[in-house]
Amino acid sequence: MKLFYFPNACSLGIHVLLEEVGATFDLVSINLAQGAQHQPDFLAINPKAKVPALELDDGHLVTEFPAIAYYLARQYPDANLWPQDLTSQTQALSLLDYMIATVHMRGFTRIFRPSMFSPTPSDEAAVKEAGIAVISKGFELLAAELGDKDYLLGEFSIADAGLFFLEWWAIARAGLAVPPAISAHLERMKTRPAVQRALAKEGLA
Repeated sequence: MKLFYFPNACSLGIHVLLEEVGATFDLVSINLAQGAQHQPDFLAINPKAKVPALELDDGHLVTEFPAIAYYLARQYPDANLWPQDLTSQTQALSLLDYMIATVHMRGFTRIFRPSMFSPTPSDEAAVKEAGIAVISKGFELLAAELGDKDYLLGEFSIADAGLFFLEWWAIARAGLAVPPAISAHLERMKTRPAVQRALAKEGLA
């Protein structure tokens, strides 16, 4: 398999899952900062022009964070990344959708790339503030979901890989304050060997 990624992008969460399941895979860096995702060679692979994208051994391409996470969980059942009961499965999907579609796309995208949402440069500060508000509310909800549990569903699952890259972004990239349950989850994640390997391989350790 090949993981098309960029260091410190949301693909970090998928990288963690690949390490968790013990998959054999190659890392292919797509330099988002230089616009490599919009170049013809990558568009021929993924017309969506974004990472993560996972190329399977048969050449099939899996895109979108929740879909890739779900594929890995089902393809490697011994890793126990997918809950057994329907209610927990539904909750895992609900959490992933909220984290990616809302906290990531409506929150962090506003603070990392405010020009995408700003008619003029003078509006960018307000756009960032709006993004921080989305992120803050998101982490409050996710902290409540964690409660006193170690992981979102009790046991480690694909949902925790989604939370990991968000809390990593908040603390390591953006310097944002997060609820204690979120910072504790990040510290817990950092003790997992799979997370340590992913961070080291991406030059983030």
